[in-house]
Amino acid sequence: MNTSVKPAPAKSRRVSARATAASESRNNNGFHGIRSLDDPALYINRELSLVDFQRRVLEEAQDSRNPVLERLMFLSFVGSNIDEFFMVRVAGLKQQIEKGVMETGPDGMTPAEQLRAIRASVIRLFRSAHECWGKELLPALDAAGIHILNYADLTEEQRATANSYFQQTVFPTLTPLAFDPGRPFPHISNLSLNLAVLLRGREGEEHFARVKIPDTLPQLLPVSGAPKPKSRTKTVTKELSFVWLEQLITANLGDLFPGMTIEEAHPFHVTRDADYEIQDLEAGDLLESVEEGVWQRRFADVVRVEVDEAMPATVLEILIKNLELEREDIYKTSGGPLSLVRVRALTKIDRPDLKYPTFVPAMPAALTKDTEDEDIFATIRRTDVLLHHPFDSFQPIVGLLQQAARDPNVLAIKITLYRVGRNAPVVDALLEAVENGKQVAVLLELKARFDEESNIGWARKLEEYGVHVVYGLMGLKVHAKTLLIVRKEGDVIRRYAHLSTGNYNSVTAQLYTDIGMLTCDPEIGADCTDLFNFLTGYSAKKSYRKLLVAPVTLRSGIEHLIEREIEHHKKSGGGHLIFKMNALVDKKMIRLLYQASQAGVKVQLLVRGICCLIPGVSGVSDNISVTSIVGRFLEHSRIFYFNNGGQEEVYLGSADLMPRNLNHRVEVDFPVPDKNLIRVVRDEILATNLKDQAKARHMTPEGKYVRVPNHDRKDALNSQEAFLARAAKRQTAAALPRRNA
Repeated sequence: MNTSVKPAPAKSRRVSARATAASESRNNNGFHGIRSLDDPALYINRELSLVDFQRRVLEEAQDSRNPVLERLMFLSFVGSNIDEFFMVRVAGLKQQIEKGVMETGPDGMTPAEQLRAIRASVIRLFRSAHECWGKELLPALDAAGIHILNYADLTEEQRATANSYFQQTVFPTLTPLAFDPGRPFPHISNLSLNLAVLLRGREGEEHFARVKIPDTLPQLLPVSGAPKPKSRTKTVTKELSFVWLEQLITANLGDLFPGMTIEEAHPFHVTRDADYEIQDLEAGDLLESVEEGVWQRRFADVVRVEVDEAMPATVLEILIKNLELEREDIYKTSGGPLSLVRVRALTKIDRPDLKYPTFVPAMPAALTKDTEDEDIFATIRRTDVLLHHPFDSFQPIVGLLQQAARDPNVLAIKITLYRVGRNAPVVDALLEAVENGKQVAVLLELKARFDEESNIGWARKLEEYGVHVVYGLMGLKVHAKTLLIVRKEGDVIRRYAHLSTGNYNSVTAQLYTDIGMLTCDPEIGADCTDLFNFLTGYSAKKSYRKLLVAPVTLRSGIEHLIEREIEHHKKSGGGHLIFKMNALVDKKMIRLLYQASQAGVKVQLLVRGICCLIPGVSGVSDNISVTSIVGRFLEHSRIFYFNNGGQEEVYLGSADLMPRNLNHRVEVDFPVPDKNLIRVVRDEILATNLKDQAKARHMTPEGKYVRVPNHDRKDALNSQEAFLARAAKRQTAAALPRRNA
């Protein structure tokens, strides 16, 4: 049967290029109107896919099976992720419109069409988020003895406590800024929460002032005394009550403006463009350029202002005019905090019963106490070691660096650092290595977005100790996760490498799922040497032995491996690809996966976030499935499995299949040489992910994500919980006494 439908006309693609085609596919049992793999109906818009991912994060906040303080954390993630989305992606679209860019992406949407679609999608998302806060989370907190109170509902005792705190702590930090002919409209900093205040003087004249809510103070103020009887919880022995800081300030505005009448005060939250560009070719000093760029963020264009629905038109007009806004930049909310990020403060409450159970990461099997008498270098010489974080401990990596720093046979340590965080034991080990006379070279990427200030601080400290620090490369962001240790062993110089999908960050190693490998494979070690020569010196290296390195060989290497899988399948069947990543955006890669599906290759995609490919389209992607897992830990590992005619190959790495990763970054994907470890990746990691029933969402041919039926059953497989259980079992086994030989 060969029915067909006409492709959707371009003008009908207002909300999404796929929307019309998806609707027609439902009515005609397939996308039979698709004419080629370039048809926009085959590609989901990148930005809308990212907003859809936030919807899946919000589902975790809405899920009553999750502990309530963890649900709050998910809600705050939605807030922070959308903040970044506006600062970077929406700001970029606005810049395109200002420059007159009318080009469309693979999905056929212009920048203006994307902005309209984003606004509609974000409004729906935040309406659901605030309903979750008001109708689900507040009652759940209240039932647990944690009360978020309005100032008007405080008891006299609580009000006295709050007002005393205002006078002693808050009042001295506030700086009211007037706006009148003699004083310009005050600068509103990025991500700041503010009060727009209307006042009336003694002569009846109207005034406007802005008061910034200090972000250096707790946003939720604990207030003493029990809540009013109607809010009291009988099942909790210790109850906590809080009031929002802006409500406390609003109630005491009279102290800020003595002799004036406070007519109205309304909160508003500002988001500015943070997507500054480092003009590498013009930058004489990249460090100074990044510092300047971080400073400029404070003054960039406003891209969004969140206000309460109660804000009157007169106040709104003042903001629109003086912040140079379009009406589409205003987002109105009701019934919840303007900045969802601020609810994260509640997750610090010491209530273990309202959080996920704690866990102790296990040691990899190769590093258990059966091998504790041999040093880690001997273990790596004996076997490659795979580490699956956070289920496996990150301590072996820190321990390796510490041992290397003290080992007299270690000559040099080289490492790439992207996001190391504020407390960085990895950096401490590098500093110790320098003090012990080792040659230490660090490629510290200053352009890691929103970690620039932290990285600048570490760069200066490393340089003070004598570390050879490279800040980055002209026109390329270094995103690779690579460590190389050079050691003299008798007459032999041996290279030990650690390569990973995740950063050298001991904090995120407990929160993100990542995979790393320790190896002394000579060819991988030689490749790492060539890579660092490229990063720290002048090298026009165009080929590597085993590593796939962007922007040189990674794209062509992955393309070759997919094409090889297609050829194997055509000859003998059994073609099978399993790709796990954070994002799938690159059109050429998507086309190639479509071609693999058309050739009959089974393609299973585990894509946490953005996915522009549509599975299950008749004649195009019948053999492709797309699964997104959102759970306790952030899925961050990148795994590329190829059946390869039975000679299976697995690559792990730092790169997602996005144009920026393949074309504009230094990324490293590395093979897993050991066949036993390949089976671990295939059978213990990927297979468990693909069987997930509790936290998996599957994309439909309409581009929507649906939960597995009965996903809320107690026995539904939760892949992350399964990994935790395996780690705990391994930890218990390692603690048992050794058997006598």
